[in-house]
Amino acid sequence: MTPDSFNFLAGLVKVRSGIVLTADKGYMLETRLGPMLRREAIAGLDALALRLRGAKAEALTAEMVEALTTNESSFFRDGKPFEHLKKLLPRLAAARPPGQAIRIWSAACSSGQEAYSIAITAAELGAALSGRRVEILGTDLSKEMLERAREGIFTQFEVQRGLPVQMLVKHFKQEGTRWRITPELRAMVRWQSFNLLDDLRGLGRFDVVFCRNVLIYFDAPTKSRVLAALAGQVAADGVVYLGGAETVLGLTDRLVPAAGERGVYEPARQAARVG
Repeated sequence: MTPDSFNFLAGLVKVRSGIVLTADKGYMLETRLGPMLRREAIAGLDALALRLRGAKAEALTAEMVEALTTNESSFFRDGKPFEHLKKLLPRLAAARPPGQAIRIWSAACSSGQEAYSIAITAAELGAALSGRRVEILGTDLSKEMLERAREGIFTQFEVQRGLPVQMLVKHFKQEGTRWRITPELRAMVRWQSFNLLDDLRGLGRFDVVFCRNVLIYFDAPTKSRVLAALAGQVAADGVVYLGGAETVLGLTDRLVPAAGERGVYEPARQAARVG
């Protein structure tokens, strides 16, 4: 693959998804795009770049970007955010007007484990939420991952990653070698194809946003843009959860770290009011 072809493909991926592909990612492109190239009878990445420069390449471009998106997920990943959420939800429930649902966004939700972990956390709280409805939105670039999430069926390997046995038995039904999440929890989550680089305002306001292990694939200007947009969509007393290796420092002043918590960020106006 020539440098020109790589730069063209990397540029398309960055514009479409925000993901930055460095020059050492040539092998990753060959590996992940191989099935698509073989199916379309495209000789290689140089030929792909040539094809995508032509007209009527939109569907192939979208498929390429989807193939290069990292889809890694597990139930209750990293643990700490869900422990914090368990303490946060009753406070939010008590602060909201009667009848108003708590809205939670799982951005870049992949195959749905994070969104369902949020649903399980809310269900386990039971009476502590005083009957407050919890609405969860799971979004991702990948339509294939969203279909998997919507189906709510997971392999034995997937449910063993982070999901306690008691919760598995309580909230899933075994179907052969796989496990299906209960209809009650599935009903709490709505799934939507969405790009974090698009205008977030159409999604509405959220009390809680999970956007974890996504920013690590973006360059600094894109991180700043996304973080500022997230801050604009979260309630004044809400929070944004980022991955353990992610931070807002040097990127935005609209979100600040929650006192004593790692990976938990509050709108700056809320932090100032509490202080």
